[in-house]
Amino acid sequence: MKNSHKAYGFGLGAVLLWSTVATAFKLALAHYSPLELLLVASVSSILALGIILICQGKLALLGRQLRSSPFLYLQTGLLNPFLYYLVLFKAYELLPAQQALSLNYTWAVLLPLLSVPLLGQKLRKSDLSAALLAYVGVFIIACGGKPMALEFAAPEGVALALLSTLLWCLYWIINTKDKGDPVVSLMLSFLLGLPFILLGLAYQGTVPSLALNALLPGIYVGLFEMGLTFVLWLLALKNAERTASISTLVFLSPVLSMGVITLVLGETIAPATVLGLGLILLALAMQQLWPKVKARFSPKPMAEQI
Repeated sequence: MKNSHKAYGFGLGAVLLWSTVATAFKLALAHYSPLELLLVASVSSILALGIILICQGKLALLGRQLRSSPFLYLQTGLLNPFLYYLVLFKAYELLPAQQALSLNYTWAVLLPLLSVPLLGQKLRKSDLSAALLAYVGVFIIACGGKPMALEFAAPEGVALALLSTLLWCLYWIINTKDKGDPVVSLMLSFLLGLPFILLGLAYQGTVPSLALNALLPGIYVGLFEMGLTFVLWLLALKNAERTASISTLVFLSPVLSMGVITLVLGETIAPATVLGLGLILLALAMQQLWPKVKARFSPKPMAEQI
C-alpha cells in the first residue's frame, strides 16, 4: 500500500473515532463524576499505551526520557490528563454535548495567539481575524442564538469549556520543548498525571463504579480519546506526503460528531450550534488557508521576476 493511502487510512480512522468521543463522554458521565471518569479513562489509556510500547520495543525509553526531563513531564502530566480532562469533563457534565464539542474546537484558534508571548512567534493578521470570527461563534452558541438578549443558559459550563482550550494550548506549547518519542512522552504524561487524579479522588472520597454500563464507556474514552487514536494520528502524519492534506481531515470530525450525538444521545442540534460551529470552522479554515493564498497571489519581488 502506498504511504499516501496508509496516511489517509490512519487519518480517517482517527477522525472517525474522535467523532464518537463527545457522545461517549456524556454516556460515561451519566454514571461517573468527572474525576471518576478521568481515573477509569487514564488507567485504560496507560494500559493501551503500555501494550503499544511493548510491541514497538520502546518500553525501555520510559526511564531514559523521564531522567532527561523530569520537570517537563511533571508539567505535561499535570496539564494532560489531570487538569485538561477534569475541566473538559465538567464542561460536558454541565452543557449539551453539541455545545461543549463546538466550544472545544476554539483551541486551534487560541494556540497561535498564545504562541506569540510564550514562544516568541510572530502574530499574523489572519490569526487575529480568525480569533474574532471564532469567538463570535462562541458568543452565539453561549447565548443560544440570541446574542442581543445577553442571556447565557449555562455560563459556568461555557467558561469551563473555554478554560479547557487554554489548558490544552498550554500543554502543546510546553510539549514543543519535548524532543523524545511522542508515544513515550504521552505515556509519561499519563503516568505522572495519575497521582494527581488519585489524590483528587481520595479528597473527594469516592471510588468509580465497576458496573459494566459505567465501565465500558469510561474505557472507550480512555482508548479512543486519549490513547489509541493519538497513535493512529501519529501514523497518519508519519506516512503523509504532505501534512496539510491530512490535517484537513480534522474538519470532518465535528460534523460527524453532531450526527453521532443526534443518533445516540437524541439531542436536537440547535440552529445556534450550527451557526456558531460554522463560524468556528470557518475561522480555522481561514487561519490555515489565508496565509497560503496570500503568499501565492502576492506580487513577487522584482529580482525573482527577472
